[in-house]
Amino acid sequence: MKTWVSLGLVAIAAIHCVLGAPAEDEITDLPGLGYTLPFKHYSGYLKGSEGKQLHYWFTESSNNPSTDPVMLWLNGGPGCSSLLGLFTELGPYRINKDGKTLSENVHSWNTVANLLFLEAPACVGYSYDVNGNCTTDDDETSMSNYNALKDFFTNKFPEYRNNELFLAGESYAGIYIPTLTIRVLEGMEDFPLNLQGFAIGNGITSWRYSNNANIFFGYYHGLYGDSLWSRLVKNCCEGGIASKETCNFHNPTGAACIIATTEAFSVIYGGRLNTYNLYGECVTRSQSFLTRYMADLKGLGMSQYFDVNSVNIPGVTPPCVDYDYVIDYINSPEFMEATHVQHGLPAWDVCSDYVDYHPNYDSMEEQYKYLTPRVRGLVFSGDIDMACNFLGAEWFIENLNLEVVNKRQMWFYSDNKAGGFVKQFQNLDLLTVLGAGHMVPEDKPEAALKLITSFIKGQPY
Repeated sequence: MKTWVSLGLVAIAAIHCVLGAPAEDEITDLPGLGYTLPFKHYSGYLKGSEGKQLHYWFTESSNNPSTDPVMLWLNGGPGCSSLLGLFTELGPYRINKDGKTLSENVHSWNTVANLLFLEAPACVGYSYDVNGNCTTDDDETSMSNYNALKDFFTNKFPEYRNNELFLAGESYAGIYIPTLTIRVLEGMEDFPLNLQGFAIGNGITSWRYSNNANIFFGYYHGLYGDSLWSRLVKNCCEGGIASKETCNFHNPTGAACIIATTEAFSVIYGGRLNTYNLYGECVTRSQSFLTRYMADLKGLGMSQYFDVNSVNIPGVTPPCVDYDYVIDYINSPEFMEATHVQHGLPAWDVCSDYVDYHPNYDSMEEQYKYLTPRVRGLVFSGDIDMACNFLGAEWFIENLNLEVVNKRQMWFYSDNKAGGFVKQFQNLDLLTVLGAGHMVPEDKPEAALKLITSFIKGQPY
């Protein structure tokens, strides 16, 4: 774990406290932007838990900001920056490969909602703790994010407090979002918000279901042959029967099962395969996505198979995506000046090496049982992701035994193109996105905009 650089952040925090009005946070000259934006955007800091200053980025809707919903977006990790979601997935602009200029994302989610991106927890991206405390867990993170939300609606943008509110994210936000949603619901009496729903893309809902399903996913996608599959079933599944009920690939016992499971996971996570999109291009590796990969392996509970803190993991190759151009842009002095981020902090990275994260939960079952009677939810998954695969999400949701409202069927977007499949339960929609990986809005931007629009507006998919 790296050591956080404090550099007198107590005094720095005091400076931010006096920024006050949103006008102080408005971005007026974003570098590399060669076109006129039809909306305002802001960057600054929100107060999380004591001592924590969380960097936010707020883009107003390009449609009707005063009446459109507010949507919070969190990337996962744990420890990965939501600026990645802003600049490579659902935000209104994309960083070009030159690392200097921006292009328009015509399928941005801010065409239907005001978007709030939050870098969380503290010590991720340009967020920090005034005492240099980078140790956190699921419960502290949800409380800090909740405090940031309250600061946003109280001191920064009170005019949006009555707008509909949706909480959304991807990957480890499968933990962030349900725990935060519960905080919002439980705080309604003291701090009422117009909460309408939550949405999670390729989220971790249960480590057991996700890891077990990944072995099935790998076999049925041709990643290993009958010999390894036979050993897996024989040594890891009760009665030699392969099913979600009988197999234990998540917490294997016995030497033969451990050896076979490690071999299988080494194919999925350790080859020249794009972990985040099985059929995606495997581009030249770089340090940027190594940090992303390490964070995701930790979040998936892969520590039992690999030394996830080591750069030279035996049999493990970093995934095949490249964010170096994003790092170059966000670390540029011009960007930092335009977006009011604090100088003197460690360089921005896709995921943080500084966060000392301790999970409290290995399943969100109790959280979903609390949420589904009270608020609408959407769980969507790109169907060729191997980090948090669709099958694990499906097993998890089906196991909740919710009332089925609409049976599984295909959904469509733009000129009747197949978007994937959707099954609707009471207050919870389960949806796949055809041909998308872990980052659905990046892989299938048009389909992603359609699914989130349908969910927000309560319309058919």
